[in-house]
Amino acid sequence: LVVATSGRRICLYDLRKSFSLAEETCDSPLKYQTRCVHAFPTGNGYALGSVEGRVAMEYLREAGDAQTSKYAFKCHRKNGEGDKDVAYPVNCMAFHPTFGTFATGGCDGFVNVWDGDHKKRLYQFSQYPTSISSLAFNQDGSLLAVAASYTFEEGEKPDSVPDAIYIRNIQSHEVQPKESR
Repeated sequence: LVVATSGRRICLYDLRKSFSLAEETCDSPLKYQTRCVHAFPTGNGYALGSVEGRVAMEYLREAGDAQTSKYAFKCHRKNGEGDKDVAYPVNCMAFHPTFGTFATGGCDGFVNVWDGDHKKRLYQFSQYPTSISSLAFNQDGSLLAVAASYTFEEGEKPDSVPDAIYIRNIQSHEVQPKESR
């Protein structure tokens, strides 16, 4: 079990041994507060999403070359004025049950699908009317549930878009890793 705290700490629990004592704790590799954390389906690491529009891929020590395999990347951004990017928080992520690729949802209203092994974005769905607050693939990965809900990233907004849940049929080209060249 992977738990991320508001104080940028990551706690790893082995629930076969103890429910109350973390096996390992460490600082988040990301500079700013963590918004979401998700264990890899393989169990050899975890992904973190932050308020700064970044995702970090971390591997457990038992995963072999863990220190050289970990990385972070920018996502959920748009070009701002001049040479400045506008970063949107990464609110949620979900791993595809068959391919091991993963989707991220951000305050920009976009859902992006990533191939973590090849460090590439595979697909970006059309923008939703407000922030993406939660994502989940069904058991065989043929559907993706997308919850769109204003997450108060800009404070109180009396005219915000109503909350909605969208069920999207997934095509294999949207989530399947591309062949290595």
